Order: sequence, then structure tokens, then C-alpha cells
Amino acid sequence: MKMTTYGGAFASLLALAGTAQAQDTLTAVHAFPETLIYTQSFLEFVDKVNARGEGVIQIEVRGGPEAIGMFQQPDAVRNGVVDMVYTPGSFYAGALPEKDALVASNLTAVETRENGGIELIDQIHQEKMGVKYLGWFDSGVCYNLWTRNEPELDEDGNLDVSGLKLRGNAVYNAFFTEYLGAQVIDLPTTDVYSALERGVVDATGWTQIGLIDLKWNEFLNYRIEPCFFSTDLGVIVNQDSWEGLSEEAQTILQDVAIEHEASSAAALEEKRDEDFAALEEDGMQVVTLEGQAAADYLAAAREKTWERMRGLMEEQGGTENYDRLIELFYDESADPQ
Repeated sequence: MKMTTYGGAFASLLALAGTAQAQDTLTAVHAFPETLIYTQSFLEFVDKVNARGEGVIQIEVRGGPEAIGMFQQPDAVRNGVVDMVYTPGSFYAGALPEKDALVASNLTAVETRENGGIELIDQIHQEKMGVKYLGWFDSGVCYNLWTRNEPELDEDGNLDVSGLKLRGNAVYNAFFTEYLGAQVIDLPTTDVYSALERGVVDATGWTQIGLIDLKWNEFLNYRIEPCFFSTDLGVIVNQDSWEGLSEEAQTILQDVAIEHEASSAAALEEKRDEDFAALEEDGMQVVTLEGQAAADYLAAAREKTWERMRGLMEEQGGTENYDRLIELFYDESADPQ
């Protein structure tokens, strides 16, 4: 009887140990400070995974740029320093220029998930970087130019940036320099507040939401329409880490990511409207380009980005996905008429 009891107890302990070992854990970092709306969206995704994946898969967030520099994070996930990163594709553009398909997109993650665009981007990430592209979060948000002083227009209604000290970065610079003819000052997001405060820059590109979170509205008084580009924020996972997960864990992660692609796009559309209303109530003025000037502005933003993508793809040895990426991530019928 005692042997049977001990044997049963030992078997139970083994079963419990097996259950404990079955839970997978992924470490993660995010590109932007926790206070920013986009980071909050990612943390919401993490909470969803941890709730649904209890006992199967958990994500352990180790912080943001204070933990690993925002521009070092993509290499950190490639090299396995962390398992997961939430970051703009533009932060690893040198390794994967195809991310510009998302930058120039006028579609959402929901649409490109359905038409095969995200599947193609995932394949390219795996082939070129050794990472799994889990999802395109917070899509459907475009960018505006924001200025301290009233923007100047030439006699044809085109934006004149000759007097602006314009903050740039890798996302904007092809458009800002090659079409607008701007002299840009490259600065990371974390340095822009102090640069505006000190007068180092007096204009910047930024998404339709988040200006209030960053407190840049203390210095910026004008929003220029139309908006251009799209956010390219996504979650990438180290390939070995992904393949080491149980099938159940992979399914939970992918399912929650697809759901969050849809819910985050809807939530941020609502947030954009709230932010615009709050900014305009606080005195933000809107300057809108019209007619041909607006059409040329939008076309330049798109085409300069595609040119950059093609050029970098050629440098890396092939443009076989170029036309397909444009087809999947851009809908010409949605262009303003």
C-alpha cells in the first residue's frame, strides 16, 4: 500500500513539474517611452496574451529605450538578447528596406492581413533578418507636418520650407529633402522636446496622435494637411525563440496579434479624433494644401519612399518583391481625386 501511495504521489509531482515547465516565456522591449500611446497599445497586447496564455505563454516586458536603446533593439532581437521587440520597421531599414511598403501604405493591417501583404512581409523578415513578423499594430494612422510658426505657401499653393529648422529622421528624409528641399536635423523622438524648447528645430513630422503625450504641442501651433505616410509599428520575434515555442503558444500569440491589429487600428482612429479636437480647442490651427499642390505633395511622399525602397533593394541584390509589395500595400483607387 505504501509503495502504491508513494508511487502515485511521485507521478503527481512529475505531472505538476511537467505542467510548470510547459509555460513558455518571452522577454520583450518597446521602442518608445511607456507614456506614449503606441507603447500603451503594445502593453495592452501583452496583457491580452498573458491573460489568454496563462499556463502556456507569457510575455515579460523589460522596458523601453531606457533598457535597450531604441535603435539597438532590432539587433537585440535578431541576436537573441531579447525575444520580442515592438518597433517601427524604419528602425531597421538598412536590413529590410521592404518595410517602406508599410510607410507608403494607404491600407490598414486588417486589409493587408487579408490580401496576403503581411504574410509576404513575414516571409521577408524571416529570410533577411531571422525574425518572425508577428503583426502590424496601430496601423491606419498617418503623419502630418507640425510647425511652430504659420507655414508659408508659394504662389501655386505649394509648401515653402526654406526657412524651417525641420526635424527629420529615416522615415521622412527622402520626402523632406528630395521633394520639399528641406535642410533637416536628425533627432530621435526622445530628444525632440528639448530641441523644440531650445529652438534647435521649429517643425517636425509626427503621426496624427501622440503630440499631446509627448508635450510637443507646447511649442507647435500649426498642423499641415493633407497627412501622408502610415505608421509602420510592428512586433518582431527572434526566429529561434519563435520556433522553440509550443504549437499552442504560437497559436495564442498569432491569434491575439491578429485581433490586436484590428482593435488597435479602431482605437487609434478614435484617439486621433479626440486629439485633434483637444489640440484645436487649445489653439492649434490647420493649414490645408489644395488642388494640385496637395496631389503633388502626397504623390511625392509616396513615390520618394518607393524610390528609396527600390534603391536599397537593388543594393541588397534583388527587387523581385518590389511590384508585389506595392500591389499589396497600396490601393490606387483610394487616392484623393
